[in-house]
Amino acid sequence: MNVQVENLEKNMAKLTVTVDAAELEKAITKAYNKQKGSISVPGFRKGKVPQHMIEKMYGAEIFYEDAANIIMQETYPQAYDESKLDIVSQPQVDITQLEKGKDFIYTATVAVKPEVKLGKYKGVSVSKVDSKVTATEVNNTIKAELERAARTVTKTGKAAKGDTTVIDFEGFIDGVAFEGGKGENYDLELGSGSFIPGFEDQLIGHKAGEDVEVEVTFPENYQASDLAGKPAVFKCHIHEVKGKDVPKLDDEYVADTTEFETVEEYKASVKERLENNKKAEGRRAQEDEAIAKVVEASKMEIPDAMVDYQVENMINDFANNMAGQGLSLQQYMQFTGMTMDAFREQVRPDALARTQSSLVLEAIVKEEKIEAADADVEAKLEEMAKQYGMELDQLKNLVGDNEKESMKKDIAIEKAIQLIMDNVKESARKSSTKKAADEEATEEKKPAKKTTTKKTTTKKAADSEEKPAKKTTAKKTTKKADAE
Repeated sequence: MNVQVENLEKNMAKLTVTVDAAELEKAITKAYNKQKGSISVPGFRKGKVPQHMIEKMYGAEIFYEDAANIIMQETYPQAYDESKLDIVSQPQVDITQLEKGKDFIYTATVAVKPEVKLGKYKGVSVSKVDSKVTATEVNNTIKAELERAARTVTKTGKAAKGDTTVIDFEGFIDGVAFEGGKGENYDLELGSGSFIPGFEDQLIGHKAGEDVEVEVTFPENYQASDLAGKPAVFKCHIHEVKGKDVPKLDDEYVADTTEFETVEEYKASVKERLENNKKAEGRRAQEDEAIAKVVEASKMEIPDAMVDYQVENMINDFANNMAGQGLSLQQYMQFTGMTMDAFREQVRPDALARTQSSLVLEAIVKEEKIEAADADVEAKLEEMAKQYGMELDQLKNLVGDNEKESMKKDIAIEKAIQLIMDNVKESARKSSTKKAADEEATEEKKPAKKTTTKKTTTKKAADSEEKPAKKTTAKKTTKKADAE
């Protein structure tokens, strides 16, 4: 195998990979062995047709697609390493020569990590943090906690906003059911805004056992062009209506469910917790502000493919979160009227910001010669063991050398953030609004009894770049292939 590297504009590069004809022949045989069980030829048992017979009947090209994939999956990782490039995207593949008896040649166009010219990163100005907590904030927090502690009860009456309905539904346009518009035993919280505008409102006022026809109109920019802007009818059956039985806040409830004895003590603890949270959130906001200013002061030329790669990672993370809630990404798109292209554009600014932040922090690590020692890794493992409730030795057995190296990189990034924050200058923050001031003035004046709370510290690590996988896949019967 031979690899040639051509540097392109805007931190892009092209790898030209040439594989011996003999290796292509082996790959074609592997493709034949993979497919022969599904190929039928008169006079032969399935799986027993000779390779040359299949190629004679269908053409040698029948095995080219699988053979190309086999070769690229085997050779691209090696080409990746031999190129000595710091590749930060999946490859865009083009097959330039694929013919039996000749060398197999393909190109892989990739993004390369750009050089960063750091600007000022010491003495950056950030806004001052206000960690004051008002009585209204305390009361709202307690209200939310009481609602979370509420028992779910089956309602015999009409569904109201905030209730959860268990429904079957199927969507129709002009009396014809459409793909992706059907669901069974779906838990839908009314007022959550999960479905198309107007859908949830039409279930309010109905009881379990009822059939309801919900009439909505798909948004004009709906992802499925055949549905966009069209009126639809969803036939719904309500299996169950579930409401919340919210507990009453009194000393008895506090003593039974918390480590405190009275409402007064509980409120004081909530206030302290909110203050700690505000401090932590303020610290994170200051970090974001400081890093954004370092990015603004620095110079780098980021290839689009690098941002595209981050966009796809973010979408995959979002899809996994949706799956955890029982909703596929396709269903989310349908119910919100969002298209994938619009979704990509929506997350792109954040993807760019993450990429820029990661690059400048890595540059600071390099500039300051920041390293993570084995003791740092040991401390991190101890922290993780406590977090997951595991024995330290048990966790160590699960963490390999690669994971430890990755941890060292993350720790170094955290140290770079700490270096920035150790040198920031706080500027005066804008005064609070009159509403916030009034809320503070009406805050309860009674002295709180001594409380006991667990103190926690929150630390923000920058999103480190995830290395693209060293793999590539050819498209079907074409001479172009997009990486998986």
